[in-house]
Amino acid sequence: MAAQTRRSARLSATLLGRCGTPVLVPTRAGPGQHRSPVPALPAPGTWSSRLSRMSHRDLYRLSIVDPDQFWGSAAADRLRWSEPFHRVRDCDLSTGRIAWFLGGKINVSVNCLDVHVETHPDRVALIWERDEPGTEVKVTYRELLDTTCRLANTLKSHGIQKGDRVAVYMPVSPLAVASMLACARIGAVHTVVFAGFSSEALAGRIQDAQCKAVVTFNQGVRGGRLIDLKATVDSAVKNCPTVQHVFVAQRTENPAVMGQLDVPLEEAMSSQSPVCPAEPLDSEDLLFLLYTSGSTGKPKGIVHTQAGYLLYTSLTHQYVFDHQDGDVFGCVADVGWITGHSYVVYGPLCNGSTTVLFESTPVYPDPGRYWETVQRLKISQFYGAPTALRLLLKYDESFVKKYDRSSLRTLGSAED
Repeated sequence: MAAQTRRSARLSATLLGRCGTPVLVPTRAGPGQHRSPVPALPAPGTWSSRLSRMSHRDLYRLSIVDPDQFWGSAAADRLRWSEPFHRVRDCDLSTGRIAWFLGGKINVSVNCLDVHVETHPDRVALIWERDEPGTEVKVTYRELLDTTCRLANTLKSHGIQKGDRVAVYMPVSPLAVASMLACARIGAVHTVVFAGFSSEALAGRIQDAQCKAVVTFNQGVRGGRLIDLKATVDSAVKNCPTVQHVFVAQRTENPAVMGQLDVPLEEAMSSQSPVCPAEPLDSEDLLFLLYTSGSTGKPKGIVHTQAGYLLYTSLTHQYVFDHQDGDVFGCVADVGWITGHSYVVYGPLCNGSTTVLFESTPVYPDPGRYWETVQRLKISQFYGAPTALRLLLKYDESFVKKYDRSSLRTLGSAED
């Protein structure tokens, strides 16, 4: 084991030496000597000035042989911290102990919004590809921060605070993204529920998470059809005594029937400040709960915490998809799934990208919808699901070839 450690240290030194990064190589401890089990933190600026210039192959090898150097450098330079971490990791899979960036304080919404508003406030953060082709809506980083802060202040004014659970039952939309980021800003824990699930499925997730509030729309629009989301929520919360408020936004002009728990969201937000101080959160505080589909039994709530998750999505978004400044990133997943959390919202926004929110279906108004969207929005990376791709295989290739796909540089498929 000691020999393996020394070999790894020498390889790490070789890799880092290629980019001029000084490395302390641990040596064998002599009799009576004590070697600290906690590696020293990488020097500030290591990632930005040195590691970011390494080849993908060398970066990958470094991540294997010296994970503390790799992840510590990336976390220190790529993320903004309220308080710096003092240890990269404390992990033991055999006992289930997993902790990253110990001692650090961070806020995910600051890393996804504020840092970009400081440098390019008018860059487009979101392109909402609505159900009807050609009706897309663009939202800048400045506008998304404004909406997020107003929504966060609305939640706070109704008693939502750090640690409280908030269910988000909304289709893909800027307000769904803002709801997630608003929870992150104040330290509340969001659990997004796919807006196609039944009232029973929604109720089960609300009950298990003990949600204090629900955020929803009056209706959803998908594939040319209207979906009555508010009615589904009404049915669900009858069996959810922990829910104190239901915040209802308007996706369509059809009025929703409002009850005692209901709060008109846009009206409440309009009276709130566009500034909301971000809560400094421990790196291992909960960011969100996301439930499994339930296809193999009772849905299970999967926990994701703050810093480690954000760094992972940021790095994979950049390196797996070859994201570059100016790209339009098109992940067509729903925000109700982990793919949507990671590659519609958190990864792209942490990297200051322009990310597409796809509200419709692959076959509306015809099976060329994806490729018409690629042509019109000039999408650089397209990330879809095998289920959708299998569906499209039933149709003629003309639905693909009739559109200009020359903007595409990377194609990705999620797991099945």
